[in-house]
Amino acid sequence: MNLIDSSAWLEYFAGGPHAGRFAAAIEAEDDLLVPTIVLLEVTRRVMQQRGEDAALQTGALLHQGQIVPLDSGLALSAAKIGVEHKLPLADSIIFATAQQFHATLWTMDADFEGLPGVRYFPKGK
Repeated sequence: MNLIDSSAWLEYFAGGPHAGRFAAAIEAEDDLLVPTIVLLEVTRRVMQQRGEDAALQTGALLHQGQIVPLDSGLALSAAKIGVEHKLPLADSIIFATAQQFHATLWTMDADFEGLPGVRYFPKGK
């Protein structure tokens, strides 16, 4: 299973220099997890930059993966993981989701660097 962090989705949609690193994981829809917080972050950013129609299209693409809602068990796990690893709130939810599903987390967010099960690609390299 693969979980794509918001930073990687946005890089992919923008056709940025690192988009190719995430393409295979994103396009393997049967193995793709999408936490609801990622759905929110990505569609919100696309809406800000390109408008509501583009955001709706983006949301439809993210729905091709398995949407993982934030329930009470995952929230409690995210709280614990967030404190242990000093992660911001959204990152805590994303990492806890990846851990719960034994998924590889693909990201460009330095907050995840060095954590188990993470494929981290720095933005500047």
